[in-house]
Amino acid sequence: MSHSKPYDVEAARAQFPALAQKDSPAPRVYFDNPAGTQVPHQVIARTVECLATKNANLGGYFATTIQVGELVDAAHQACADFYNAASPDEIVFGQNMTTLTLHMSRCLGRRFQRGDEIVLSGMDHDANVAPWLLLAEDLGLEVRWMEFDPETYEFPDDALEKVLTDKTRLVALGYASNCTGTVNPIKHFAAQARAAGAIVYVDAVQFAPHYAIDVQDLGADILVSSAYKWFGPHQGVLWGRGDLLAETFSYKVRPAGDELPHRFETGTLSHEGMAGTLGAVEYLEQFGDGASRSARLKSAWDAIAAYEQSITRRLIEGLSGFKGLTIRGITSANAMHRRVPTVSFTIDGRHPDDLAKAFAADNIFVWSGHNYAIEPIRRMGLQDRGGVLRVGLAHYNTAQEVDALLASLARQVGAG
Repeated sequence: MSHSKPYDVEAARAQFPALAQKDSPAPRVYFDNPAGTQVPHQVIARTVECLATKNANLGGYFATTIQVGELVDAAHQACADFYNAASPDEIVFGQNMTTLTLHMSRCLGRRFQRGDEIVLSGMDHDANVAPWLLLAEDLGLEVRWMEFDPETYEFPDDALEKVLTDKTRLVALGYASNCTGTVNPIKHFAAQARAAGAIVYVDAVQFAPHYAIDVQDLGADILVSSAYKWFGPHQGVLWGRGDLLAETFSYKVRPAGDELPHRFETGTLSHEGMAGTLGAVEYLEQFGDGASRSARLKSAWDAIAAYEQSITRRLIEGLSGFKGLTIRGITSANAMHRRVPTVSFTIDGRHPDDLAKAFAADNIFVWSGHNYAIEPIRRMGLQDRGGVLRVGLAHYNTAQEVDALLASLARQVGAG
């Protein structure tokens, strides 16, 4: 059994040019990570190298086209390792998770008939909701909803069973919430959905920057994330079960080939984005041990998760001291593994936008509002109250930065 290397946050931080930026005199505190992370030198180097020396389209006989073809193949393999997929042919690149999901929803929609049912999640980002609602409207599908408990911020074990029927054709579910931070038991729900004959489509955008993903163990059919949420460029990366992709209709131009995965990669892709994504995987694997890249990534995520959980506990404990403050997510110190380090909260009588502006004045970057999570915001009764104030930690954040945010909040509202 492999053991994780000790995680060194300062060694990680040294690799991110953005983290050295100051706006006189205050350093920047990046807690806006759920909407997009900063990138390390390796991502920048890979991106620049592609544009400088391999800037060509695919399929020719000359040097640059051959070299960029090798790079594209290497990027597919890297992301197969990132997801622990069986083959790089199961990896589909696209602009981002939203664009890929809109595209794949139409491809999968060719399998459905009027009156079929799809199950959506009341905890999800709209990127894994709206594409399916639009498909349902177009095809005459029935939509059923999995509901979470707004007191615990988790799904009951029977949340899916309550809405599964013999007409269910697809279940779309988030691996982790970009609002509550909850990590959902995808393997549990995927087994139930697959037993009912439904396709399982997983939004892993918020999970992927914090924990290892193993699609061969998960039991889902399609999983997608965006590399710019895990220290890469603006790029989407989808995994699909090979046999499902092979039998699924693909919307594409006529000259495009039918082989996987390119039948789903419409048009000329961002080769520099794929290069940068390869760089992000290479960056992450340095924090782990193991004979294979998949093993090194698993080891790296174990070390990163342990560190992130420690600073998340520090943040939650600090926030708990403020009067009128409600953390909209799991707070138990022994349950940090059931959440990602995205912590949303509200304060009685304070608008989240006003809090965010005050943090920005202290050079602390956070988000406010619904953050595209309109379903959970509505279910928590916050849609007319400005949503939430969201603090998103990443592995390059520090305990000192957490303390700086708590001190800023104390200046704004006073400690309880």
